[in-house]
Amino acid sequence: MPCTVGIYLFDNVEVLDFAGPFEVFSTALRVKSILQPDAPKSFEVFTVAESMRTVKARGGLAVQPHFDITNHPAIDILIIPGGIVTAELQHETVIDWIMRTANASMITASVCTGAFLLGKAGLLRGRSATTHWEDISDLRAMFPDIQILTGIRWVDTGRVVTSAGITAGIDMSLHLVERLEGEKLAVRTARQMEFDWQRSCSQ
Repeated sequence: MPCTVGIYLFDNVEVLDFAGPFEVFSTALRVKSILQPDAPKSFEVFTVAESMRTVKARGGLAVQPHFDITNHPAIDILIIPGGIVTAELQHETVIDWIMRTANASMITASVCTGAFLLGKAGLLRGRSATTHWEDISDLRAMFPDIQILTGIRWVDTGRVVTSAGITAGIDMSLHLVERLEGEKLAVRTARQMEFDWQRSCSQ
């Protein structure tokens, strides 16, 4: 069975925060099918939103989610991207869904200010985490029980992984490909994307 990757979408989501990880996992699937034609599929990637209406990402990009939070397949890797998350932090239905889905998933990851949503769901309590450099002080003030790390691309604490802003989410996603499918596939995926993968978690 492929590892399912569910990426949450919401109004004012940062485009590359969700599109970067989507590209990494979908490219890894394609590259593996070339390298190992007879091997089982590695990943199945889809998007999830609070409802099936069109989501307006930052910059006005309109995106239609594959599923809503009531009807999606089981999620092995839950990815919560960032953007303007002020409204999402007030949606108790969404926060509860993130918490429940994370409890049932293998890995929950955030990109950029998605860390605020993980924090609100209680998933970062007592853990190390990071976010976009511009939002470090706010994350620290809002969630004093999180050990906020600065100057790094991502933080992997096992079941919960957080990354810094925007392109750092691509680095983190490649790290997850390496963690789950091995170094060779991750390297070939980065090469296929013509992306200069920052393999160390440091900036």
